[in-house]
Amino acid sequence: MADKPIRADKATAVAELTESFRNAGATVLTEYRGLTVSQLTQLRRSLGKETTYTVAKNTLAKRAASEAGISGLDELFTGPTALTFVSGDVVEAAKGLRDFAKANPKLVIKGGVFEGKAISAAEVTKLADLESREVLLAKLAGAMKGNLSKAAALFQAPLSKAARAAAALAEKREKEGAEAA
Repeated sequence: MADKPIRADKATAVAELTESFRNAGATVLTEYRGLTVSQLTQLRRSLGKETTYTVAKNTLAKRAASEAGISGLDELFTGPTALTFVSGDVVEAAKGLRDFAKANPKLVIKGGVFEGKAISAAEVTKLADLESREVLLAKLAGAMKGNLSKAAALFQAPLSKAARAAAALAEKREKEGAEAA
């Protein structure tokens, strides 16, 4: 892309978008053609406070992505494009977009960026199919607790066997001592 100078207001918009690309854990590009303002407001609310949904000019968004060091998105910047910058739980935001798109088919997920790499719309859907971070952490904690209980029982078993053996040996010596006397 040619680096021709841009107006100050556009330069400010590019700088803000570049900063959003850099700070977001993930970014999802959508097409919103045909959605009403109230539907877009509803979508923004459903995504939560840690996610911003921004309508941007394709040329400015493309330049901002490039300045943020992100490649592979150029073909997605066609038609009316909105950017979803996710600072919080990426899975929850992907679920919110997927669910809203199911209820409002005019919202089309084009693709996005996750961990600095371009991803397809299908990969965004795969993210949405994952369980939330909290659920995964709870499952991990449960699995770890179960394994710790097994380990504790395993470590206790030799000790209890040794205690029983020592008690049996002491009992045997008492009997032998009683028989000798």
